[in-house]
Amino acid sequence: MWWKLFFLLLYFLILFILARFFEAVIWYETGIFATQLVDPVTLSFKKLKTILECRGLGYSGLAEKRDVTELVENSGELMQGELYSALKNEKEQTGSSESSTTFSGEMHFYELVEDTKDGIWLVQVIAQDRNPLLSTTNWGKMVQKVSQFGIRTGTFNCSTDSRYCHKRGWMKSTLIMSVPQTYASKGKVMLKEYNGRRIETEHIFKWMTAHVASRIKTIRYSQQLMDDWYQMEKRTVKMFLFARLLQPPAFFSALSIKFTGRIDFIFVDVRNWDNHSSLGEIGVQQMPSYILKTPEGIYRYGNSSGEFISLHAMDSFLRSVQPEVNDMFILSFVMVNLMAWMDLFITQGATIKRFVVLISTLGTYNSLLIISWLPILGFLQLPYLDNFYELSLKLLRYADTTTIASWVRADWTFYSSHPALFLSTYLAHGLLIDYFEKKRRCSNEDQNANNLEWLSSLWDWYTSYLVHPIASFQNIESDWDDDPNFILDRLAFPDLWLRPLVPIDYIKNLPTWKFKLVQREGPVTIGDCDKRQATLRNTHGDSIEDQKVHRSSSEETRSGGEDQDTDWSQWPCGMLHCTECVVCLENFEAGCLVMGLPCGHVFHQQCIVVWLAGGRHCCPVCRWPSYKKRPARPSSTELLEPE
Repeated sequence: MWWKLFFLLLYFLILFILARFFEAVIWYETGIFATQLVDPVTLSFKKLKTILECRGLGYSGLAEKRDVTELVENSGELMQGELYSALKNEKEQTGSSESSTTFSGEMHFYELVEDTKDGIWLVQVIAQDRNPLLSTTNWGKMVQKVSQFGIRTGTFNCSTDSRYCHKRGWMKSTLIMSVPQTYASKGKVMLKEYNGRRIETEHIFKWMTAHVASRIKTIRYSQQLMDDWYQMEKRTVKMFLFARLLQPPAFFSALSIKFTGRIDFIFVDVRNWDNHSSLGEIGVQQMPSYILKTPEGIYRYGNSSGEFISLHAMDSFLRSVQPEVNDMFILSFVMVNLMAWMDLFITQGATIKRFVVLISTLGTYNSLLIISWLPILGFLQLPYLDNFYELSLKLLRYADTTTIASWVRADWTFYSSHPALFLSTYLAHGLLIDYFEKKRRCSNEDQNANNLEWLSSLWDWYTSYLVHPIASFQNIESDWDDDPNFILDRLAFPDLWLRPLVPIDYIKNLPTWKFKLVQREGPVTIGDCDKRQATLRNTHGDSIEDQKVHRSSSEETRSGGEDQDTDWSQWPCGMLHCTECVVCLENFEAGCLVMGLPCGHVFHQQCIVVWLAGGRHCCPVCRWPSYKKRPARPSSTELLEPE
């Protein structure tokens, strides 16, 4: 996992370097930086209107270019990056249709609109047997206009739920806007109906922005500003807009709804101020100014890279300096999944193997992420951790108001607007990791296996480990024997490739000895150990007649002159006498190492170790588990003896 984290940090470093490279290329070709200021006077009337559209300022009634230019200057400094983004968004919106919700009834409307505490809705209500207030074309334009400010839209047809329309008094087609009524994060929602006579898009938008701006605290006198500036409140993070405007821009008002309960938004109208000494006292030197006031001091928004006068840019900035728990969870979710996808390139071998490991890693990482967040959410609810929470936010604000943090936000804005570039760089980074991993693991033969070979080995592994319970060589009892449902537990949690089910430490405890031969001059009788061996053979299924034949043939082999015979005295008790390994089908030679299994069968030590280490934890002859002792059972003669 640490290697994946290293690769992920390396990827972020590559993205950072590429962003600086693209910025240098653009500067070399055009001589323009994204942070370079643009003089609105040099722009065309169409581009100026595009800027006002993105900022959310109404320009109806302004026929002169000079008036439009003044409105742009009074709402904030224009940078090259903002101009580029505005023109790009306008081009993308041309010919595209934004999605709008169609409500099915009262409960659907309540869940999405009335129960939403941090968003704005614009709903077109179509009365029963009536035409809509806005035509399909005008409604599509309205949806495109308000969606860029995070305002959601929907259509409620009273024919689907006429009772609810009668209850609300919607007897004619109209427009309904929902806005949170209070400043609390879980406050009530106010439904406002459009009563204007003109149904042009510009007038409806002006009506909306006026109602949303009414929620923002407005300061029109210097003394009122000083009282509010030095007032000590529980929520000490405030966003001020100092401008010569009738009302704040729509993007500023929309952000006040989005950050309800976290940041206070205040609009300071300085159009009629004669004395500006109070502004100099608090550090406001120019107009307009966007000032973030925190316990650590003030921060002027717009002086660093990527800080444009737009909804998305300011939203990224405010989320970084005053995040909520959901923002941190989403960030951790993205980081964890980016690390998990690294397994697709780190894993070597068959393609199916890569995806199998990837799915396993995604499931494991996301499960651990959710399990880790549960106690964190519980700790955040504890009252005595408030000081720790405030200290964490303070350190975060210190870090996010630095120049490096502004570069990171600018890069995030750039790559989020170019997702194809982000994905291509991630793929290139992954292929580079795959190349170096192949070089590092060039001695591993498994990486050259094809899909069928890997699936075959996976199936062999699975069938070998699934049906055998976890047990040690010293443990005689088995859950498999006691509980037939044990296999169901194994099927529910097979562990597959995560770890082996049977530890192989028991192999070193198996009896091992040298195969020796001795000279025999006369008949040899069967000793006590051989008698126990005969009994043991009887328990393995040999009939008594077969044992007699085997015993007589054994005595005949051992009788005679000076022929060499096996030194059975060196064999541990309980091991079956044999002179051939059934794994390699070769006879035992004098001095070779042999190994016995709990069932009593004996093999070449090297042959049986390879067999067991390959995942086949059972005897090649009788299939008895190689890690479990076989309990002693009474012989047939003992069962026939009377008490």
